[in-house]
Amino acid sequence: MLSPSDLLRLPYTPDLTEGGIAYALLSLPYKNSSYDGLRQIVSQGIVELAFRRYLSQQDIPFDITAATPFTDPERFDVSLGGHRCDVKFQLISSRKKISELLHEPSALLKASALISSEPAVGDGFLDHDLLLFSFLFGLTAISLSDLKKAVEANQPHYLIHLMPKKWSNPQHWNPLGRLTLKSESSTALQVEISGQDQTHGKLSRLVTLPPKTRVTLDESFYSITSLHAKSIPSARVGIHSSAIKEAYVIPPLEWKNIWIYGMDIILTGYLTRAELRQRTRSAKSLSLPIAELHPLPDLFVRVKGWEAGRGK
Repeated sequence: MLSPSDLLRLPYTPDLTEGGIAYALLSLPYKNSSYDGLRQIVSQGIVELAFRRYLSQQDIPFDITAATPFTDPERFDVSLGGHRCDVKFQLISSRKKISELLHEPSALLKASALISSEPAVGDGFLDHDLLLFSFLFGLTAISLSDLKKAVEANQPHYLIHLMPKKWSNPQHWNPLGRLTLKSESSTALQVEISGQDQTHGKLSRLVTLPPKTRVTLDESFYSITSLHAKSIPSARVGIHSSAIKEAYVIPPLEWKNIWIYGMDIILTGYLTRAELRQRTRSAKSLSLPIAELHPLPDLFVRVKGWEAGRGK
């Protein structure tokens, strides 16, 4: 059982969102993400990076384990004393709820975590591996009005447009050929193109589009997963591939902000995978009371002991 003193509060810094976005972009070739799904991946990155930072600052020894290559070759998990950690999180984005929980974090003990009762087959986790549960307090600026307010307040943003399957995951792995971009805006616009090269490695290019002028790229893209606009486009942006032989036009309102305006991360407690399976055998999902988790401070003390014993 958890007590309020077992809850661990991790500070948020903007570089955590930057890291989460970088991971989300790397995951695009392997996940069929929506914009909401992409924000979830960004949030996951924020929590996992904050967790690693906490372990380093507290001198808690840990290793990094690669995920199953066929599911997501860019993913790496923390391992504590040989126990791989699956960090689960819930994003709290309601201003009212965030204010209440920051004022009284112990209220989280009355909350529940809704999780899958059956881990994905082949995900690389074993019965002795750990599920850690956390909450991320963070705002979003999804609507155009909220985005403009964030920009006016000098808050960061990250505008992205996800490319359709014909561009992001083409049926035949061939070069997209000569790429030409054009912005119909009356001012210059910086756009970053993200995709993959011949070996499925990450490939990106930042280009400045002068007003109503075509710009041709020299890089050999084999796929394009997304375009990122550095500022809010005021007009359409088009991209043309000599291989696809048609232009793809992005209207000005089809760029979505995936920046998460984080405030705090709270680590609550943990279970082993075996314990999770014991709690349910038939349900597809499980509402797990946070108060019934094991305390993390006790786990971290044991991890330090394991490492000290290994060195003898």
